[in-house]
Amino acid sequence: MLWVKAFHLFFVVAWFAVLFYLPRLFVYHAQTEDEAGKERFKIMERKLYWGMGLPCMLGTLILGVWTATFNASYYFSAGWMHAKLAIVVLLIGYHHMCGMYVKRFAKDANTKSHVYFRWFNEVPVLFLLAIIILVIVKPF
Repeated sequence: MLWVKAFHLFFVVAWFAVLFYLPRLFVYHAQTEDEAGKERFKIMERKLYWGMGLPCMLGTLILGVWTATFNASYYFSAGWMHAKLAIVVLLIGYHHMCGMYVKRFAKDANTKSHVYFRWFNEVPVLFLLAIIILVIVKPF
């Protein structure tokens, strides 16, 4: 059980690393004007999203479900867990939005400014804070 929790936490941390760094790449990509720089960002974004982001998200979800099965009656009756799962659903949506932006940048079809991506980059911080509070404090 502890091994599953440990690896779940590893994948959570790695997934958040991707969700913190990828939008920061979008900020820099949106500011870049030279073609060589744009092509470099396309490669970095693609590899980060598909090579690390997707596997880490899947690892997080699979091991999270596995962890919940250890005491399913408790976890699925706890209000804090319902709130956490709602945030995880929003986080999955955010992850897919990042994927959409990776595809738009790859096609040179981005219409958002670097300022937009600076704000977009702050969203996972709020998700992480909320999840940590829910899991540690269990306010309800």
